[in-house]
Order: sequence, then C-alpha cells, then structure tokens
Amino acid sequence: MSIQSESLANHPENTGLPQGNSVDPAEIARFSAMAADWWNPRGKFAPLHRFNPVRLGYIREALQGHFGLAAEAGLNGLRLLDIGCGGGLVSEPLARMGARVTGADAGARNIAVASLHAGQSGLDIDYRCTSAEALAESGETFDAVLALEIVEHVADPAGFFAACSRLLRPGGLLIASTLNRSPKAYALAIVGAEYILRWLPPGTHDWKKFLKPHELAKLLRDAGLTVNDVRGANYNPISERWSLGRDTGVNYFMTASKPG
Repeated sequence: MSIQSESLANHPENTGLPQGNSVDPAEIARFSAMAADWWNPRGKFAPLHRFNPVRLGYIREALQGHFGLAAEAGLNGLRLLDIGCGGGLVSEPLARMGARVTGADAGARNIAVASLHAGQSGLDIDYRCTSAEALAESGETFDAVLALEIVEHVADPAGFFAACSRLLRPGGLLIASTLNRSPKAYALAIVGAEYILRWLPPGTHDWKKFLKPHELAKLLRDAGLTVNDVRGANYNPISERWSLGRDTGVNYFMTASKPG
C-alpha cells in the first residue's frame, strides 16, 4: 500500500539547501501544493494518518528495546532526529513520549506548518528547514535517526544514508521505512493507490526508485551500520487497519545500529 512521503516541500529555490545533496528538486516541487493539508485526517495525507499507529508502535518498541528503556519510561532521555518530518505527524507523538525531537525537512512550507501545529499543541520541537547532509556537516549527533517514507524520494540513497550514519552517535539506532520494488508493490502502491482508488496523485511514486529489502540492507551496511530487524507492514482494506508481520512485499521497516 502506498504511503506518501513525509519529505514534501516547496520549490527548491526557497529552501536554501546546499547543491549536490540527496534532495531531489523534482520531488520537492511535485508535493509542494499539499503542505497545508498535513493535519487533516481526511485530506491528502489520510494514508499517513491511518499508518501512524502502527509505525509509532514499531518505533517505540525498537527504541525501548535497543536502549533498554522500561515501557513506562516512554522515550525519556533520547534525542531523536526525524529526517523528512513533513508536517510533524511522527515528531509530535514522539515528543509526547518524552523524546527530545529535532524535525528536519527540505521544505520551508512543511516546517512552517509543523512549527505552527507544535506551538498550538504546546510541544517544544526543534524544527529546521535543512537536509541530512547539511546536518551531518554541522557535526551534530543523535541517539536515533528516523528515515520514514523518504528514501524512495531522494536523489542519492547511498549519500543520504551515509549522512544519516554520520548523524548517529556510536551505539545509536536508525529506523527506516519504505516500499519494496516488487510486482505486488507496483500493483497496490502505484496502480491501485494512484490510478484506481485515487488516494494519491498519479506520479507520486516512481517504482524504479523503490528498494528491495536486501538493497536497503546493503546501503545501510555500506554506511557502516549493522542491520538488526526487518518487518513488513500490511494494510487490510476491509478494516482499513495496518499491522506488522513477515510480509515485506509492499511496505516494510528496517532498523540498523551504529557500532559503539
């Protein structure tokens, strides 16, 4: 099932991003008109709203397990980077769990929406209009980096994950989610979601940019990380609910740690 990228942005000339990074100007321009609709659960980002409970559950489980946190502790004490944060649909719940969250996105319009909504919600989230490469060049590090529904939209996946690895402190954890380049994903995520059900505008995704799990694992290993877990995310169109499982044929999560 297709999930829209959270790395939606306005035109690249308004972002101030350095040249030669993984930000794809065509992807930025494609999604610019949707930025104001982030927090409408029945709007253009309805698929992400439906997906959020499952991905937040996976993120919390992975982080608590990796850092040895008790369930009742939430994510207290962890410094997290949500790269490609969009309007903040993941950043805000993680902040409520007690994490210190930095949300980064290439789109100034997305960051404006996210900052406004966080302020209205009484949440202190450090939102920045920047790229993974620019953050890595600054020397900042985080306990965990989240790269959710973004790698299928970047121009240079290898460079993107190299930057994400630099942003992790030793012993830190990266959590990625993306789409498999499989016939099943083409049928459901592109033909079904974009052209039949019209959940997404046609052309939202390029199937050739989807990554098979072994390809994503290699990118993470090449970036100096150790893959810890791969989990499928499956959508039931009858119940309109997501669940975790072994089937990675369409959507999947992958976690990888940085040796420390």
